[in-house]
Amino acid sequence: MKKRVLFVSQEINPFLPETEISKISRTLPQLTQDSGKEIRIFMPRYGIVNERRHQLHEVIRLSGMNLVVNDSDHPLIIKVASIPQARMQVYFIDNEEFFKRKGFLNDDKGKLFKDSDERAIFFAKGVLETVKKLGWKPDIIHCHGWMASLLPLYLKKLYADDAHFIDSKVVVSIYGNGYKGNLDKNFKSKLSFDGFSDEDIDVVSNTDYEHLMCLAAGNSDGIVKMSENLGADLEQCIEKSNVPVLENPKNRDEGAVYSAFYDSILENKEIITS
Repeated sequence: MKKRVLFVSQEINPFLPETEISKISRTLPQLTQDSGKEIRIFMPRYGIVNERRHQLHEVIRLSGMNLVVNDSDHPLIIKVASIPQARMQVYFIDNEEFFKRKGFLNDDKGKLFKDSDERAIFFAKGVLETVKKLGWKPDIIHCHGWMASLLPLYLKKLYADDAHFIDSKVVVSIYGNGYKGNLDKNFKSKLSFDGFSDEDIDVVSNTDYEHLMCLAAGNSDGIVKMSENLGADLEQCIEKSNVPVLENPKNRDEGAVYSAFYDSILENKEIITS
């Protein structure tokens, strides 16, 4: 039976401009698919994604759920589009309040949106609930970008006993280019509302990028270091996580390297460095 890899990214080319994250989030799923694994891909449906050009359409059978974020209900809409030359579909997590705005991750002044933390919460929960509704059980879930960084926490703490994800392993790619500043000061209380203990989320008492990624690393089964300059605090978190680590694989045969990395995690092999 083919191994299944779920890719969850904050940005994917060609739906958004080419960046380090959007480029690898476009090429890696194709390489993984070509290696013989089955894939699914998710990203947010930001307002700057051109629905007509990319022929997005709503998946009615997957839409219609309401997700609770900080004691408020928010409708979940699922859309899908294809990357024809790659024979891949991309699922989009959509909500008018969180994602319809024309900004991507920042406002027109280059600052984080005030509700960035709630957008990330909605995205993580939306992906997990939609994958369940698809009836598709992933062996590996690979997260890219800070917008996807809460998924490991939800998977390991709130969905730990869910039969759909009981055998799923989560990999986090940590990039050197995060956000500047801090998420909302009430971020922890919003997570607490979902049932996380103080111990689960203590690391994000500081809501900067490094501490958010420490939270992701601490709930992962594997880490990919996409930069040699992640900072001392984040490097310490990665070391403390005591999981397999793949070092900066950008200049290698990425498909084979990642495929072997996924397999090593599923087979519970020793920590990998390269």
